[in-house]
Amino acid sequence: MDERGSVSGEAEAIDRVDEPATVDSLADDLRALGVSAGDTLLVHSSLSSIGWVAGAAQGVVEALQQVLTDAGTLVMPTHSPQFTDPAGWEHPPVPDDWVEVIRTERPPYRPDVTPTRGMGAIPECFRDYPGVVRSRHPEFSFAAWGAGAEAVVADHSFDDGLGEGSPLARVYDRDGRILLLGVGHDRNTSLHLAEYRAAIELGRISNRVRVVDEEGHVRWVAFEDIEVDSDDFDDLGAAYEAEVGLTVGSVGAAESRLVSQRAMVDYAVGWLESHR
Repeated sequence: MDERGSVSGEAEAIDRVDEPATVDSLADDLRALGVSAGDTLLVHSSLSSIGWVAGAAQGVVEALQQVLTDAGTLVMPTHSPQFTDPAGWEHPPVPDDWVEVIRTERPPYRPDVTPTRGMGAIPECFRDYPGVVRSRHPEFSFAAWGAGAEAVVADHSFDDGLGEGSPLARVYDRDGRILLLGVGHDRNTSLHLAEYRAAIELGRISNRVRVVDEEGHVRWVAFEDIEVDSDDFDDLGAAYEAEVGLTVGSVGAAESRLVSQRAMVDYAVGWLESHR
């Protein structure tokens, strides 16, 4: 997880830059990269890559909102892998006799309060921001703010949580763009949408989790999904950059990439069918 919690981390961030990034300077960088008011923008991010930011993650969120304006839509993945099946955990694994206890005793997934895990400081800050709505999927939720927020996260399918019934597909429908803010293509969740669409063989997994539904009731939901795999996403992204191209620039100290989600997903379908 990309946290700004240690003194050494603060010191490294200060040493990397000549001056602090601010809401206004980050907004200027985002506009120079090509982000515009009214865009639908799916952001994957690393706070530490930006350097020292006045306001830390809050400063980044407010810069993105400032550029997009209320007419735009800001989307971030807010996944919670602590709700995956503990029988499959590897980093670290848990003892076999813990598995059923975890399944039955962990608190239910609550969109309003459940923290992200492994997503970084910026999505963790964003998920609880005024006006942000979060989807109902206990593993693969997304949070959104702005004009299209409700439309993007509504009715997130429990089955195939990164597929056609997901916020990823709604961003595709809106011809949104992806911002890789200091991270690589291995963090690009939109490439999972291509996995669902490609004619490739993928295993299936199942899970059963307690959630708090829209009426505030706790219930069990059972769902199935493909076995997603991001191990080749860096290679896929490099191929896209070489063959199609995208916009590269700096936001603060972070090398960042801006690309049409639709164009990249469409390309990725063919690439996956050729390379897997």
